[in-house]
Amino acid sequence: MRSKVTLVLLFLNVALFFFIFYFERDWRIERASQEARRRVLGAEAANIRSLEVTGSSPGSSFSLERRGDAWFLTRPVEWPANLNAVSRILNELQFLEHETSFSTRDLEKNGQKLADYGLDQPKVTLSFTSGDEGAAGRTTVLRIGDTTKVGDHLYLLSADGQKIHVVARSLADSLSIPFDQLRSDVIYSIQVFEARSLNLQTAAPSNVRVRLDREGSRWLFRTPVNARAGKNSTELAINALDALRVKSFVLQDPPATAPSTAPLLRVTIEGNNRHETLFVGAQTDEANVYYAQLEDRRAIFTVPIPVGLMNTLRNAADDLRDRHILDFDAGAVTSVTLSALNQPELALQRLESAGGGHEAGWQIIRRGGGAQGSQTLAADSAAVQRLLEQLETLSAQRFQSDAPTNADIEDWGFNRPEREVALTIGGSPPTQITLQIGLPTKRENVAYARIAGLPSVYAVEPDILRDTSASPLAWRERALKTLPASARITSLTLTNTGDNAVVYSRKLAENETWDGALAAEPAPRRAAISAVLLELRNLRAASFVKDGFPDKVFAAGEVRSWKYRLDAAVSLPGGTGTGQVDTMTLWLAERTGGSEQLAGSKEFGAVFAIEQPLLDALWTLTQP
Repeated sequence: MRSKVTLVLLFLNVALFFFIFYFERDWRIERASQEARRRVLGAEAANIRSLEVTGSSPGSSFSLERRGDAWFLTRPVEWPANLNAVSRILNELQFLEHETSFSTRDLEKNGQKLADYGLDQPKVTLSFTSGDEGAAGRTTVLRIGDTTKVGDHLYLLSADGQKIHVVARSLADSLSIPFDQLRSDVIYSIQVFEARSLNLQTAAPSNVRVRLDREGSRWLFRTPVNARAGKNSTELAINALDALRVKSFVLQDPPATAPSTAPLLRVTIEGNNRHETLFVGAQTDEANVYYAQLEDRRAIFTVPIPVGLMNTLRNAADDLRDRHILDFDAGAVTSVTLSALNQPELALQRLESAGGGHEAGWQIIRRGGGAQGSQTLAADSAAVQRLLEQLETLSAQRFQSDAPTNADIEDWGFNRPEREVALTIGGSPPTQITLQIGLPTKRENVAYARIAGLPSVYAVEPDILRDTSASPLAWRERALKTLPASARITSLTLTNTGDNAVVYSRKLAENETWDGALAAEPAPRRAAISAVLLELRNLRAASFVKDGFPDKVFAAGEVRSWKYRLDAAVSLPGGTGTGQVDTMTLWLAERTGGSEQLAGSKEFGAVFAIEQPLLDALWTLTQP
């Protein structure tokens, strides 16, 4: 039973296959044949190379020509065509079908003539040439007449004049689009990623020529000066040029002088083995709209140019220039040498960790004279990093001069610079960049700067002189002492040095904690003592004022005696026994401002400003 069912199913499958193969194929052939019979055009529409449309109404005539893979208008102007509009026309021709057709030989028999269908003087005449490029082309002419009385169709006379076809009006619609939709409105086709050079030239009498070239990811000025260009500003300018669009073509009443003859501005973008040049002429009656031409094209058009872009193009030598003075990688700097007038040279040296990285921080090397030799101190890595960031972002407020005279060099203070900052960049071999800072000016509130060996002089913020101090105090490590977690502060005493009166004193018993010892204190006083203990465990200087420890301190414009003495006993547990006990002593001046109180230490050999939390806590303890 099962084998019979299988045989029946197999027979049905074979029968279905033969049905599909023979009958379905015939249906497809018949359908294709019917479609072919309805097609108005054949192979002549397959490879169209040029196309000409002549219309009866003004402005309805145009010509198109294929050049390579692109289409160009050749009439009424020479200009790239809108590829979408051209594709629509080509598709209409290639797939043009008639609803019905009849022979022109039958017209006379029926008492009719071509004029009855509007084909004696057609509204639109379409002529196109097709065939392979380089070979003799085949020209086909189609004439479009009146609209049918019933239905939205048109009469079309075949190329041989033997048939009148009734076709959809979509072909006529594709041929009657406005000229502004038929032409491309793109001016520059070289996009920023392809651009290799930007050239600008202003009109006489200045005739300033500016050339910028791309090298890798950078842009560089070649004229009027060899300098770095701003990458972002240059590429934004090219993007803005690419965004320019034709507003209208000047087909009547052109300007007295063609833009290409006497341009206000000539702008060339060079790409890969090609370039595009725009000549910007006089301004039209509309604001910010200019007459323009492209190189090798006669067509004159108008183009809106934003004020910002126009100003950038006219002042490209300044506006597109990289305002950053120094070009370096902060992570590659191995040393910074700071020199100031009448001061010893100071170097900040990067310390490399055992693994070859840069995590070990920085040290100060102060080169002294005579037997004293060089001195080294730990440097504040955060302060050095801020310095490198400030130098990386140091920008010109203006470009003072690219060809200064000897008198300029002297007037701006470069014969004896106020500051020299030499950066050593690691590499093989290492390189060095030296920034020289001349005299600051109070009237203009700028300082002059330049890179040693280069002519350009820049006006910069005068704060750079303060930020590049050659004093070791500016770069000394702010962390003075950090107690290990196992260390224990066992006593704290604050004494008024004027009369030796004790402001606060407490010594912990052997197993006593500060939480227990302070439990009876009023809340503000308890919080202040806790803050002092916390700050002493990680003692930091807000800034350094003086090396060494003096008996008196200069503060708030006068020499003062130390006002308070703060002593803290610190127990450092050892391997066996009771461990070691150290005493930390700070001498404190009277508070001279809301955020300033100086401290001195023989242990650290410095006078420094304490940080705000310790300052506030001491104020609470010393006030009645």
